[in-house]
Amino acid sequence: MTLQNRVTPLGELVATPARGRWTGNRGGRFHDSQAQTLSARRWASRRWICCRLDFKGRRRSVWGEGYTELFFHDEASALAAGHRPCHECRRGNAIAFAAAVQRAFGLDGAPRADWLDARLHAERLAAVEQRLRVHRDQRLPDGCVIAQASQAFVLHGGLAYPWEGFGWVDRRIERTLLADCRLVTSPTIVGALDAGYRPDIVILPIA
Repeated sequence: MTLQNRVTPLGELVATPARGRWTGNRGGRFHDSQAQTLSARRWASRRWICCRLDFKGRRRSVWGEGYTELFFHDEASALAAGHRPCHECRRGNAIAFAAAVQRAFGLDGAPRADWLDARLHAERLAAVEQRLRVHRDQRLPDGCVIAQASQAFVLHGGLAYPWEGFGWVDRRIERTLLADCRLVTSPTIVGALDAGYRPDIVILPIA
């Protein structure tokens, strides 16, 4: 049975055999372990994180009695969906991410998890069509995700790569050809990317 636990860059949960390179959760459990289906909710708390697939040899029963396990194609798509690096299994990345947010917004110190979670949750609740409109010539860092209508693109090396199936595919497009786009990646995460945080970006060959 393919579970509805793959996360798209737009934050939607879909069922597909592709698992991706990262796992994570949304702060707890919001699935029915017997029926193996989601509840009406799409998160349990504001603590949305992106984790390593393997950590200290731990083994979990996906969608068992614990939290609702989710999976991401790459870190760029996880960030776009509003998930931050986990401080337990990805401590180095979490520290680097918080330091980048500190630099981006001129904070006195690195923000703590509760501060990040409250801020990110407020930002990700906005529907894509209500998010910041970006000009085709506006400078954005690698790893940002933009959307033209419901089509998402990740920016990498000055080019835009579309989301197809469950991943970014190598149909590279000059960003200047994309008009009327919205910024999917939240402003706080864009700030972190602009301040030097480098996410995992995986471009798939065209099938």
